[in-house]
Amino acid sequence: MSQPHVLIAGGGIGGLALALTLDQIGVRSTVFESVRDLKPLGVGINIQPNAIRELFDLGITADDLDAVGLPAREWALVGQQGQEIYAEPRGTDAGYNWPQYAAHRGKLHMMLHDKLIERAGPAAVQLGAKVTGYTKNGGGSVSAVVSRADGSESTETGTLLVGADGIHSAIRAQMHPDQPPIHWGGALMWRGTTRAKPIRTGSSFIGLGTHRQRMVIYPISQPDADGFADINWIAEVTFDETEERKSGWYKPAKVSDFIHHFEGWTYDWLDVPALLNGAEVAYENPMIDRDPVPTWVDGPVALMGDAAHAMYPTGSNGASQAIIDARTIGAMMLDHGVTVEALKAYDDALCAPVSELVLRNRGAGPFGLLSMVNDICGGTFDNIDDVIPAAERDAFMARYKAAAGFAIEKLNAASPTIAPGSKISG
Repeated sequence: MSQPHVLIAGGGIGGLALALTLDQIGVRSTVFESVRDLKPLGVGINIQPNAIRELFDLGITADDLDAVGLPAREWALVGQQGQEIYAEPRGTDAGYNWPQYAAHRGKLHMMLHDKLIERAGPAAVQLGAKVTGYTKNGGGSVSAVVSRADGSESTETGTLLVGADGIHSAIRAQMHPDQPPIHWGGALMWRGTTRAKPIRTGSSFIGLGTHRQRMVIYPISQPDADGFADINWIAEVTFDETEERKSGWYKPAKVSDFIHHFEGWTYDWLDVPALLNGAEVAYENPMIDRDPVPTWVDGPVALMGDAAHAMYPTGSNGASQAIIDARTIGAMMLDHGVTVEALKAYDDALCAPVSELVLRNRGAGPFGLLSMVNDICGGTFDNIDDVIPAAERDAFMARYKAAAGFAIEKLNAASPTIAPGSKISG
């Protein structure tokens, strides 16, 4: 009897986390990634403590993560006039057993890729290979159609196929041919990084502005000898005429195209126009997601990551959830084998609650506090406690963390998703 072999469509953070997990539990896999050459692309990303726990359990060390980012110490919301609305410690400073990391997405991606090649060998990843569709075979296996960068096409057969191929997933399109188009609510984001000195704690995630116009700012590197670090920033504006302004994914942009939205955003602790002008490059993309689907599974085929649950980045947990998906699939295989039953158990465990999280993030996620402040006082206040009492602000954030799977007490008390040394029997 041949050994199980899992085909993974997509070599992003989720797909690589799944391949690393399968290697850890003794299951062979092959990752098919469409790009010919992997490069450390992208800007900042946050990995929440629930996902950092999983990376640690995969043998990724703090030193590995420190090479691509730094532990986050604070999450703060600040009104457009510079007054604090809400702030809380993050990671181990908040009492978690694991840190939260702010990292350069591309460097994290390359680190996971290099770990996989080191452990499973170079054949574990095929570049320039895009899965464009699948066929469920009579014997219970599944075949993937793979288009190669050289123009050729092949059919690869495995035990299971997991679509980790992103928001434009070909696997999802075949599984749910009548799915609605990508959803865009009118928010445009401009992203970049600037060498500057970190503010507040030195490792703070700061949301600044209103529910329709805001900045997100946080460092993604350790400071140098002069105190300067790579500061990731996202400038965001919500427009009403959505169809007219809809744009492509990650389009290069000039700071001069959007800086006028943030003129006058200057405080004694931050100069937003100077921060924006300090970037060497900037990118524009719409804040998009997809409507939830009733299932992520079609027999021996499953979706994960953005292919399953593309969500607004308002909660900084899209990549974290992809890692959780990967580890949950591995755990279900330990319980049920490399079988359709394992995929069904994964679907039963995560599809419904994560679909709710997608919709919660569409409603502004933790940034919903900015909307509450605006509704009550138009964003202008002297004392935030007179607008929304501290207990109410704390309760709002606690509800979000519970929905996103990183409530402190529950996470700290949880058993490992995959116990050390676990292997697929046989």
